[in-house]
Amino acid sequence: MAAALVFLLPFLCLTTLRGVSISSFAFLIASLFLLKDGRAALVRHWSAVRWVVLAFLANFLFAFLCFQLRDHAPLGVLEKPSRMLFSIAALVVVLVARPSRKALWWGVTCGAIGAVVFVGYQRVELDLDRPGGLINAITFGDLSLCLGLIALAAAIDFRRARDAIWPCIGALAGLLGSIFTGTRGGWVALLFAAVLFIRYSRVMRSKVMAALVAASLALLTATYFIPATGMAERVAQGRADIDAYFHGGSVNTNVGIRLELWKGASMLIRQHPWFGIGSNEYKRELDQYVTQGKLDPVVRESLHLHNDAMQILVTGGVAGFAIWAATLIAPFAFFRRFLKGHAQASRQQIALSLAGLLLVTCYFSFGLTEVIFWSVKGSLFYALMIFMLMGFCLNAKDSDGK
Repeated sequence: MAAALVFLLPFLCLTTLRGVSISSFAFLIASLFLLKDGRAALVRHWSAVRWVVLAFLANFLFAFLCFQLRDHAPLGVLEKPSRMLFSIAALVVVLVARPSRKALWWGVTCGAIGAVVFVGYQRVELDLDRPGGLINAITFGDLSLCLGLIALAAAIDFRRARDAIWPCIGALAGLLGSIFTGTRGGWVALLFAAVLFIRYSRVMRSKVMAALVAASLALLTATYFIPATGMAERVAQGRADIDAYFHGGSVNTNVGIRLELWKGASMLIRQHPWFGIGSNEYKRELDQYVTQGKLDPVVRESLHLHNDAMQILVTGGVAGFAIWAATLIAPFAFFRRFLKGHAQASRQQIALSLAGLLLVTCYFSFGLTEVIFWSVKGSLFYALMIFMLMGFCLNAKDSDGK
């Protein structure tokens, strides 16, 4: 049962509309049957997991405080932080039930392959310019790339080269899924991924495995030079948008809108630096800037500020930003600790820790040009995967110790 939950989360992420949400409830219900053993497991591993748990707890408490203090704040503002906190249920289930980590690897691989088939059909057969499955194209492309990079880390955990081919195929599928959507912002994650794989290349004790990973990364890079992928065209378009914005051209472009929103966000941050303002209030102030001629009217059309850091600085100020940053830094530090002594680490510890680092760096990269935490799907997938990977890392450490 636990293995099925672990498999279905990444597998259903992009192939269904509410698969992630259903998975979160399933983990929560399952954890209720494991309360006694789950509590004991958390107490035993508290020193290792406490900073991550406290970061997500602080994220919820800050949202609750803002909800209480701000007039007309909708109750919905508590949904994402509360459900991200309750995602600790995934950690409990993995620690107590100890499902096979291969269920996770196959779920990630099959999820990436299923996603590229879905969005590829939309792009080729339905001739959609920016397909996004059942969600928007940017979020689909980002999560597809994230699945692909985690699948590449999974290849380290397969002892036989012929078995590792499947996660490598999943890695390529994840990239193709991102390319089909026409999403550019997530490509920054490829740079961070390359740094991480190069940094820990020595821990890939099998030369065949290292060659497979290197070949996969080379293929990811080579797609830029293939005209049919459209990557080079999208990069050129981005450069043209930037040039037009700074030389008096149209602001109403993909990049131009973001630059104008960030300009407005900088103005709002200077006015409300410590605790920010609510979502409705900041939109009203942006509208006032437009009326005063300080911003282009195009900013009225956007749902958010297309940058995670600026979004939280505007709505939560420096205090909110510090708490949001902790939900990235604390998990990164957790997985980084498992790789400090990588010379003695097992193959499974390396794969799981590297997957965790890739997940965090992916979300940081996506947040540079998009608010990846805007949607419940994006937020829940991050929290559930963080806690699942933490549980698998701790299980791997226990089994290696025995």
